Amino acid sequence: MIAVTGGIACYKACEVVSSLRKAGADVRVVMTPNATQFVSPLTFETLSANPVAVDTFKRNAPWEVEHVSLAKRADLAIVVPATANVIDKLACGIADDMLTTTLLATKAPILICPAMNVNMYENAAVQDNMALLKKRGFAFVDSDEGFLACGDVGKGRLAEPSAIVQAAIDILMPVRDYSGKRVLITAGATREDVDGIRFLSNYSSGRMGMELAAAVKDRGGEVTLVAGFVTVPIPKWIDRVVRVTSTRDMYDAVMREYVDCDIVIKAAAPADYRPKQVLDDKAKSETLTLELVKNPDIAAAVGAAKGERKLVVFCAERKDLAKRALQKLKAKNADIVVANDVTLPGAGFDKETNIATIMTASGKARECELMTKRQLADIILDELNAL
Repeated sequence: MIAVTGGIACYKACEVVSSLRKAGADVRVVMTPNATQFVSPLTFETLSANPVAVDTFKRNAPWEVEHVSLAKRADLAIVVPATANVIDKLACGIADDMLTTTLLATKAPILICPAMNVNMYENAAVQDNMALLKKRGFAFVDSDEGFLACGDVGKGRLAEPSAIVQAAIDILMPVRDYSGKRVLITAGATREDVDGIRFLSNYSSGRMGMELAAAVKDRGGEVTLVAGFVTVPIPKWIDRVVRVTSTRDMYDAVMREYVDCDIVIKAAAPADYRPKQVLDDKAKSETLTLELVKNPDIAAAVGAAKGERKLVVFCAERKDLAKRALQKLKAKNADIVVANDVTLPGAGFDKETNIATIMTASGKARECELMTKRQLADIILDELNAL
């Protein structure tokens, strides 16, 4: 949540909203009436792609107590710019408009970004109240020194938007252990043409790959995504996206892209077989016999050429899971295999949850009970770090 108060630095809040949204955040903006004199709510609605809250008593459909719903939804509240007025109100627990009521109701961390005239900034009351808020656990991105809009020179200028965004990221995502690492992730299903109209494929939605990509990004890494057919959205903040159709397409893309990466995570479900010959026309006979041939083994090719890179493969089975997973781990020269029994409730394809056993080449096995795929993604990254 971005809380915008009435100061000339309001225009810099636009860049903060835009940058956070580009980073994948769902941004909600609440403004004081005075803030709307500097920047219109329409500007923030356009940048955030969400309605802007200003009026405490405005009725919405469906009905909800908006300041409470905004307060509960927030993972972080950023007050930018934070005027002397709102700082003093927060210190005293005053809630007399939509913005201060929401801030008082939230349990999320609050990041204060002061911006005001140098004399106001140095006023004893403002300094005392900022010290009090820091003591209570409020985070601050302190003002910069320089030429102010009023013509004075001194401290009170709003910090640069990039510094505010970085502070927000540090609060929301304190673990940045993948910073400087480049990770290639495959996701989704491939399709093998039968007759130009029909195809062979599987149930993979691509969700596990997307959650892995989100986890890597949240932990500071750079993601190249090679995606087949997916039923979940591909986030716009992924660094590089390569779309493919067939297994051979995916093979070519992975072998081209992996050389620039430190880690390869094969979360896709490429088709193992393809029709030996694609029919010239849609088959209309009562029966149809297809001769299938083996597709190239992407994981094995990466495993043979990976060098110092780390390779994670997935193994989805209905029987003999542990045995087959260990065989795959060895055959692909992988460092980790994530084994899934797709017959278990809550596990497998096209679900938000999964149940898995993570096995390493060193013989370690970690059982992961029913959890979200995002939680599993972070555990996989933890296990990679432990190698």
